[in-house]
Amino acid sequence: MGVTKTDLFSETQNDMAVAAKAFAHPARVAIIQYLLKANACINGDLVHELGLAQATISQHLRELKDIGIIHGTIEGSRISYCINPKRWNEIKNQFNTIFDQFKSTNPDDCC
Repeated sequence: MGVTKTDLFSETQNDMAVAAKAFAHPARVAIIQYLLKANACINGDLVHELGLAQATISQHLRELKDIGIIHGTIEGSRISYCINPKRWNEIKNQFNTIFDQFKSTNPDDCC
């Protein structure tokens, strides 16, 4: 396996790349959309909502939890997940900063 050169890039660039990787699977996008719509959820709801196996859902939840975009609370034998507003805003602001740098007055502008 090759050596990565993440030390060549800023902390923000590395953080954005990790967040983008977490968003790079449609199941994780669907989980985030469901959590945003529901504003909270129980893990079992996701299995019913998405039609994926519990183990698959758990793996995707772990990926999202690892970047801090969701967090969970234990309620008896269930874990309820929701969007972590602080981390959500950090990621949103990082990407908006890049998207807002593009200033084109002509939609056909390109090289």
